[in-house]
Amino acid sequence: MKLFLGVDGGQSGTTALIGDETGRILGRGTAGPCNHAAAGEGRAKLDEAVRGSLAEACRQAGLNPDTVRFAVACFGMSGGPEDKREILAAILHADELVVTTDAVTALAGATATGQGIVTIAGTGSIAFGRNAAGRSARAGGWGYVFGDEGGAFDIVRQAARAALRAEEGWGPPTGLREALLEATASASANQMLHRFYGDEWPRPRVAALAPLVDRAATNGDGVAIRIMDSAAIQLAMLAGAVRGQLWQPGERVDVAYVGGVFRSDLLREKFKLLLEMSPEVRCAAPLHGPERGALLEAYRQSGSNPQLRTQWSGIGGGE
Repeated sequence: MKLFLGVDGGQSGTTALIGDETGRILGRGTAGPCNHAAAGEGRAKLDEAVRGSLAEACRQAGLNPDTVRFAVACFGMSGGPEDKREILAAILHADELVVTTDAVTALAGATATGQGIVTIAGTGSIAFGRNAAGRSARAGGWGYVFGDEGGAFDIVRQAARAALRAEEGWGPPTGLREALLEATASASANQMLHRFYGDEWPRPRVAALAPLVDRAATNGDGVAIRIMDSAAIQLAMLAGAVRGQLWQPGERVDVAYVGGVFRSDLLREKFKLLLEMSPEVRCAAPLHGPERGALLEAYRQSGSNPQLRTQWSGIGGGE
């Protein structure tokens, strides 16, 4: 019986799924984040996270992680695959090792065919697409300095700017100032921004404040509404840019949305409305989470596309 491995490695954690050749999921394991490998500490974290998640998945499947061999192992990695292949090849045995981006594996699980467009908006943002001819394209995903439009960090950055402008008297009043000051235990917007520049407020922690902006918008704060509307527009533009690269006008396209930013009802509905103005576009939540997408991509690399199913109820698979 051939075995397949799918791993979602990201900024918040690492999840590994093992499946047999029929699509039955035999084991699932989780560990810490593994999105960076350039420095020595990053390499160690990557090694630890992959070994830990793989060992747990093997334990559930009744396999020995030191001797198990996979027909195909697929890794979808946040931060890009370039500096990770050598490390991963030394950790496991696989006839074929696929190391790609988390956008590729997110799309692989998002639609029934692995084709279409996935727009990801977590801490950052990116849109990725693949058409029936196998051509792929991306838009966005260039990091917090030059990109990540519509992502959670960008939403909070816009809110922090609005709070500072309100405090200094050159912007409209907004409840975002009080909400952000309370959340950061700051006496002023000036102090808040100094906190954000410090080590105690890394980007993921700043990005985690995005729900405050969504709540303010839901409660009618005009500044917050404009920020959330702008984020939805920018995310829709990313998806539209990918569509324009891969599909002709009039061709049907499935678009899925992934990431914590889309928990916002206001933003999600605006995003869907903008895309579905074109009758050929169908916009929906993903069919599967990214770890199942990585496993499905492993199957597809071998020429199969089975229906995934779990061996027992203890394996949730991130649905």
